[in-house]
Amino acid sequence: MVNPMLNPNPLMLQEARETPRILERVWQNRQMLQPLVAALKQRPPAFALTLARGSSDHAATFLKYAFELVLGLPVGSAAPSMTSVYRRPLAVEGALVLAISQSGASPDVVESLALARAQGAITVALVNREDSALAQVAEFVLPLCAGEEKAVAATKSYLSSLYLGLCLLAELQPDPALKRPLDVALQHLPHALERTLQLEPDLQERADRYRYARSLTVLGRGLHYGVALEAALKLRETSGIQAEAYSSAEFSHGPMRVVEAGYPILALQSRDEAAPFSLAAFQLLEAKGAEILLFGADAPLNAALRCITPDTTHRLTDPLASILAVYLFAGHLALAKGLDPDVPPSLSKVTLTR
Repeated sequence: MVNPMLNPNPLMLQEARETPRILERVWQNRQMLQPLVAALKQRPPAFALTLARGSSDHAATFLKYAFELVLGLPVGSAAPSMTSVYRRPLAVEGALVLAISQSGASPDVVESLALARAQGAITVALVNREDSALAQVAEFVLPLCAGEEKAVAATKSYLSSLYLGLCLLAELQPDPALKRPLDVALQHLPHALERTLQLEPDLQERADRYRYARSLTVLGRGLHYGVALEAALKLRETSGIQAEAYSSAEFSHGPMRVVEAGYPILALQSRDEAAPFSLAAFQLLEAKGAEILLFGADAPLNAALRCITPDTTHRLTDPLASILAVYLFAGHLALAKGLDPDVPPSLSKVTLTR
């Protein structure tokens, strides 16, 4: 039973529902990408690095897969502590360095981006606070256009980070025949996410089944891997569930040992080339007795929870519908547990790491 003392409409869910309008705003302002696009075409980087923490790092993981898939550009995750703690500068001259942050305030990310710029990297800040310290040290600033995000659990800023990164990729796509389908998918994605929001009543009803869950594994592969990391974080933050995320390929290499009858697996199924491989892994887990919570594309599984998100018409945009659905589920799961997703114990909106 939902605690009657709780706000049934927490900020987390309110902000998640804002996402379609925010993405429309980004799309309308995509001309902001042109100075960066011109610089990257004039100075093509040999590789890229990301700088981020928390949900923003999960956005960076998604963009790593997207950049490598679309451009063939190798993307690595830089450790901010290499600069802020170990004082070891990296050889990043000519590289593209993407820093992602809602607040733009964490000193280690700011310091690392500033040093990368001083060393000759093309530095970019995807940031929600345009007056932040991170924005001030970046060569190029790409605003997330999400407005103030008050909930501790990030939702709209994460989705805006993914969308803005995809808009940049569309501009960098050298093949017009491949660029057009992505442009169309990006333009219509807000409408697909509006349809995703219509799944909320069913997710609210189904969340009650898992109010006693204490552990859960989230699995995704390829473009859905960064989404899996984010889904697990949201479940930990808002419901205190010991949720862990893995690539569906990596889970078979040892972690599968924990699976027994009734063990919950949140399975993120794609519509791209990874789909048959993920499905095979999910079917194996189902055969071992795992309880499958299916999000994303439909699949021949006896799922206890089946949340089929709208087809966004492109493999790069489908994961955004998947994570929005998980956000809705996570918020209502916290309420079903009698918890307020807006005030998770020991957490604050802005974490300053050094």
